[in-house]
Amino acid sequence: MRPPRLLLLLALMIAAPVASASAPAVATEQVAPVSAADRSIGRADAPVTVIEYGSFACHACADWHQFVYPGFKARFIDTGQVRFVFRNLPTPPEEMSLPAHALARCAAPGKFFDVAASLMHGQAAVLRGGALDAWYAPAIAVSGRTRAQIDACAATPATRAAIERDIASAHAADVHNTPSFFVNGRRVTDRSLGGLEVAIRAAAAR
Repeated sequence: MRPPRLLLLLALMIAAPVASASAPAVATEQVAPVSAADRSIGRADAPVTVIEYGSFACHACADWHQFVYPGFKARFIDTGQVRFVFRNLPTPPEEMSLPAHALARCAAPGKFFDVAASLMHGQAAVLRGGALDAWYAPAIAVSGRTRAQIDACAATPATRAAIERDIASAHAADVHNTPSFFVNGRRVTDRSLGGLEVAIRAAAAR
């Protein structure tokens, strides 16, 4: 069977390696400001910005997105209190995390978080040995793009640069583990809904 096109593109990415999650960090702990290159959901002028550094190959990230994110979205994003930003820090196995990040980045405008939800929900099957192409298929189906369009986008220098920007941003903020959260630029270690609520209320009051 012919390998999935995204895996062939991954080989090109690895040929000129991007930084890994374990690369040395610059311990400034400064979170890069949100830009148009970021993937975000919620009001752009929301009083609080929550940034997650996550990976589509990280089981703790998948757990958070399946069990915490729906309540977080309903309580804070949908009510206009929070702008939520997802930045990808690829983690092993990179043959999983890198092409998944490229797929999500290449979704049609407004579809990134639909793709992210599909990838997070289907992650466990891949970690148990399921086929990567079976994991990609439902994510592509909600991406607003065809498989050919995703493949073409994933091969561009712009997509590679986006991956590198996210990794560089994580290292500058001294992030080594996923998921990691920042609320208005301050690291929050309690990623439960209650822990994030405490941090969001405090940030809004400042």
